[in-house]
Amino acid sequence: MAAMLLGPSGVGLVGLFTSLTNLVGTLSGLGIATSGVREVAEAFSSGDTGRVARVIKTLRRSCWATGMLGWLLTIALAYPLSVWTFGSNERALAIAFLGAALMADSINGGQTALLRGVRRIGDLARLNVLSVFSGTVGSVLIYAWLGELGIVPAMILAAMINLVYSWWFARRVSVESVVLAWSETWQHSKRLVSFGLVFMSSGLLAAAVALAIRSAIVRNFGLDANGIFQAAWGISGAFAGFILSAMGMDFYPRLTSIAHDHQQANLLVNEQSEIGILLALPGLLVTLAFAPWMMRLFYSAKFLYGAEMLPWFVLGIYGQVISWPMGYALAAKGASGWYFTAELFANILRLSLSLVLLERFGLWGTALALPLVYIAYTSVLLWICHRLTGFRWNSSCLKLQGVSSSLIFAGFVAQGWLTGYNRLLVGGLLTLIGSLFCLRGIATRLGTGNRFIKMACKIPGFRLSCGIGS
Repeated sequence: MAAMLLGPSGVGLVGLFTSLTNLVGTLSGLGIATSGVREVAEAFSSGDTGRVARVIKTLRRSCWATGMLGWLLTIALAYPLSVWTFGSNERALAIAFLGAALMADSINGGQTALLRGVRRIGDLARLNVLSVFSGTVGSVLIYAWLGELGIVPAMILAAMINLVYSWWFARRVSVESVVLAWSETWQHSKRLVSFGLVFMSSGLLAAAVALAIRSAIVRNFGLDANGIFQAAWGISGAFAGFILSAMGMDFYPRLTSIAHDHQQANLLVNEQSEIGILLALPGLLVTLAFAPWMMRLFYSAKFLYGAEMLPWFVLGIYGQVISWPMGYALAAKGASGWYFTAELFANILRLSLSLVLLERFGLWGTALALPLVYIAYTSVLLWICHRLTGFRWNSSCLKLQGVSSSLIFAGFVAQGWLTGYNRLLVGGLLTLIGSLFCLRGIATRLGTGNRFIKMACKIPGFRLSCGIGS
């Protein structure tokens, strides 16, 4: 609905504003929201309620401070960012107003870090659903009223909605009351910042690269082209992004608590790699099979060119699914130097390939760059993790990667070589096969005692499809 109201240029503008706020927010946030998860998880696993209270109070105060810094930076950098991104200063005032969204996002990051650190997975899931639904409804209403002029108000409203919901769920976490002087807060925050700077640096690289790529698209092909790029990117990563984000909320705190035990940590990384593939594969196969229809459904016929980019984006997202547990392993272990090195390599490679291929092949070249980047990035992460902890994929994980890669490759070939109903039929068949394979794999790994499997067993045909006895 939002895409129909805004059109390709409006969607492209949303993408650019989002990249801008991500860049400034990452710089001002100092990585505290991410390092906060690690600190809360460690404090929570220690059983020391006083330590938990001090960490949480420090985290909240730090996020308020970085939020204010973000707003001030947005105002200060609005003019040069507008000139750099759009080629003029006409968007400077809009960028300055987006500082309010950064303030809300920073505070929200602290609340979410608390929920992740204490592993309130149910509350996090409810928070995400409520935020997405309310933010979408509010944004659509504003777009219907103001059109492109409503983009900035809609982004601010969405950030405020997220903040309200995260505050509501975070206040339900029982925390011991503690008196903490500001001098003590400063001392405690040094630990948050010291490790957070690594996340900030890598996040800043990623945000800068994303903005540079979008800016290059706008300068060479206009806002409409950036809107098409944004649409294809959004659809390709929708399923996997949601799954990886949800799993990371539980996986990272658990991994942090056992990071010192290399054998157990490596086992957990392998297990999480398998679960990630099994959950993401059906969505990726659906995207490959029904790319043009999905583009029409979620956007409109004006975005159809993006369907040609989707298969390449899907290959890249599949690489992301395989590599992300190893990245979390480095973060949980506190291997900040190695983590930053891997991220620096990946981002420099992505920017270089994207700009070269954009000039050579046009918009389609930016999609081609993504799988090439993740092939190299996954190889680097695998080497680093093996060097630090002796990590390697076990036979079960390798077999799963082999089957899933074959299905993805078959879907990719069908999308490129077949046309019309033949492409739809083959893609649908591959999706069905992949979905049944993943259902069986998830049921096998979680076991029949898992409450979700018990609920699913009530669905007719589920037991037979998953090989569960009567």
